Amino acid sequence: MILIDGKKAAAELRAELKEEVAELKSKHNKVPGLTVILIGDLTPSQIYVRNKEKSANEVGLKSEVIKYPDSVEEKTVLEKIQELNSDETVSGILVQLPLPKHIDKQKVIEAIVPSKDVDGFHPMNVGNLSSGYESSIPCTPLGCYLLIKKIEPNLSGKKAVVVGRSNLNGKPMTQLLLKENCTVTITHSKTKDLKAECLEADIIVAAVGIPELVRGDWVKKDAIVIDVGINKTDNGIVGDVHFDEVSKNAKALTPVPGGVGPMTIACLLKNTIECFKRSQL
Repeated sequence: MILIDGKKAAAELRAELKEEVAELKSKHNKVPGLTVILIGDLTPSQIYVRNKEKSANEVGLKSEVIKYPDSVEEKTVLEKIQELNSDETVSGILVQLPLPKHIDKQKVIEAIVPSKDVDGFHPMNVGNLSSGYESSIPCTPLGCYLLIKKIEPNLSGKKAVVVGRSNLNGKPMTQLLLKENCTVTITHSKTKDLKAECLEADIIVAAVGIPELVRGDWVKKDAIVIDVGINKTDNGIVGDVHFDEVSKNAKALTPVPGGVGPMTIACLLKNTIECFKRSQL
């Protein structure tokens, strides 16, 4: 079995992006800029943002983090987004989720102009992705897609099963696989016979948030399995896939941690650079 090393793949992608940023700097005499808004002091969010900032600096992006307390008014955040929308030095804007309860997530997402929406969550980018047009692609599914393509460059005609139907992962992942001419089935926690669906799959992407849901006897020989899950349990962090069991059948499998996670951040940098390039046309 091939262990899909997300850390290595992310490091390779960052090295490519670093070269691209250097070329863009020499061509345009400026570099792409990423601004992250962090509200509150949730530890996982702080860790993510710190990693994003470190990676952005590593590839040569201009990086800024704007921090607000939990008590910040929604109006203040929306006004700051409007200011960043019109700032030419900012190529990409990201508001770290989750948000405090008094702030409307959808309002915040829609306040970011689609051309700077590096998370790919704006309804216009969602629509463009599903229509096959140019768009920012959500970072986690894009990372999954790039990892799958490293194992199997030609996905045409493959049967893919996506476990999970969220706007963050399941739905955009489906669009990316359809674009590659896969036959895609979207399943979820309410699917009647999930095991039978998974057994048909050449590719399984598990993003449903149920610890070790996908078992060894759910996976046919030589399937590629991508585990997006990050679940805290008494035994530590585990994915949505039972790693030990599935590793006996799968052709390739991502570990948790160290699989999809590092690629998510690298793809955020990729999206920021793409937004910058489109703004220079």
